[in-house]
Amino acid sequence: MTQRTNRIDELLRQEIGGIIARDVADPRIGFATITKVETTPDLRHAKVWVSVIGQANERRATISALGRAMPFVRHELGRTLRIKRIPDLHVELDDTAERGTRVLQLLDELGSGTTVDAELPLGETLPTPVARVRHDEDAEEPPSAVIPPVPRRRRDKSTPRPTVRKRR
Repeated sequence: MTQRTNRIDELLRQEIGGIIARDVADPRIGFATITKVETTPDLRHAKVWVSVIGQANERRATISALGRAMPFVRHELGRTLRIKRIPDLHVELDDTAERGTRVLQLLDELGSGTTVDAELPLGETLPTPVARVRHDEDAEEPPSAVIPPVPRRRRDKSTPRPTVRKRR
C-alpha cells in the first residue's frame, strides 16, 4: 500500500463511521464499528471491515443492513470528500475481536489447568453493552467531547426556487 491509499483508507473509515452514526437510521444496525477500510490501488473498490457486537443472527442482520445502506453512504461521501473517485463499498464482517477473545479464553483455560473445549462456544463471544445504573457515590462525568450533529435545514416547498439566468 502506498502512503496515499493509507491516508484515503483512514479518511474513508472516519467518514463512513460518522455517516453511519449520524445519517443512517436503520434499526437493524446495532453496535457496529468500522474497524478498517481497504481500497484497491485504482480506488474503484473498497472493503469496509465492520465489527459488530451481538448474537450471530444480529451480526448477519447488521451486515445486511449496512450493505443496503452503502449506496447512500457512497453518495454522502461524494458530497463531503474531494477525491477523484469514490470507490464502490463492500461490507465485510471483521471477527478479529471474537478470535482475540477466544485466544484469551484458551490461554486462561491453559493457565488454570482445566481442559480446553474442542468446540467454539455458541452464541455471543463478546459481552453485550448494557446501560450503566447511576449511583450516588459516582464521580461527576466530564462533558462529552462529541459535538451533537446539527440537523440539516429543509427547504420550504411552498416558496419558489430562485431562478438562475444563463449568460449569453
